[in-house]
Amino acid sequence: MGLLGACSPFYVLRAGYEEAKILSRRQSIASLVNDSTTPARTRDKLRLVLQAREFAADSLGLDAGRSYTTFSRLDSDTLALIVSAAYRDRFEAYTWWFPIVGRVPYKGYFSERKAREAVQSLEEKGFDTYLRPTSAFSTLGWFNDPLVSPLLRYDSISLAGTVIHELTHNTIYVPGQAMFNESLAEFVGGRGAIAFFCGGYGEASYECGQARADWEDELVFGAFLDDLVKELEELYGQPGLESAQKLSRRDQVFARARSTFTDEVQARMQMGSYAGFMQTPLNNATLLSRRLYYHRLDLFEELYRRMGGDLRRTLDVIFASARAREDDPYEAVERLVEAMDPLGVR
Repeated sequence: MGLLGACSPFYVLRAGYEEAKILSRRQSIASLVNDSTTPARTRDKLRLVLQAREFAADSLGLDAGRSYTTFSRLDSDTLALIVSAAYRDRFEAYTWWFPIVGRVPYKGYFSERKAREAVQSLEEKGFDTYLRPTSAFSTLGWFNDPLVSPLLRYDSISLAGTVIHELTHNTIYVPGQAMFNESLAEFVGGRGAIAFFCGGYGEASYECGQARADWEDELVFGAFLDDLVKELEELYGQPGLESAQKLSRRDQVFARARSTFTDEVQARMQMGSYAGFMQTPLNNATLLSRRLYYHRLDLFEELYRRMGGDLRRTLDVIFASARAREDDPYEAVERLVEAMDPLGVR
């Protein structure tokens, strides 16, 4: 990662101000659920959040603390805008440095004007960029994170998975390893949602079937992204190629990737959740931003399979191994897989 960003004190102050606003609006979810004036659909969603966080703590061993026991209504449908950037002729992200978490390949903005100014500045310097909204966040256990109102738009499976995903960050966050942190949390959210709905609603329930289908689609999409990034890395690494040649050839790779996604990948998906991929410009920043959440999901899935489908046990060994190998947590998980036969015996 390039050492190209710094933590502005003005940004920290603004982030602190926005966080304080969110925290100041917290209302007890339990009280809202028991309040007859709360709309029925909202009560159902809020009740689900309480159930999901309880499951995450009791069944998965995640550090829920008091997170997601309160609700904050925002002034807009977007919590923040996330800016990502990358070099155009190699897979290297522009990074920002923050206290505690170290270097991360994204930065959140609470003003659309500021976010677009940041994008323009990065593009003028020759970087690929990606600007996207976000509706969820984690303070990594430093505060009792509330559920924010934009998340109520999510369906039940996505909402429960998001709660479990964010509580994973409360439990483990390896400094400077953003991709591992996000992909691991995506695995825990996906597999956790399956365990939550299939165990609580029954294997034959619609919710169980949708949670399984959503996770299988994530695995398909993750494999597609990893293959695409590997092809591009091989292109960027070819000796003797000038930057202009790399950019010309990457356009050809992007064109093939779009065809492959439309003709093959989408045909293997069950829920149609990734149609937006075709609507997002393809560049290194958009790919790296998406890859943060999908890199090597199959590795976590393989460890889970080798541990007999015991999610709690799988998470315990991943967390312990990652904390012991903060320099390369993916390698730590690889070693776990290699040390076990298909039945999970060491």
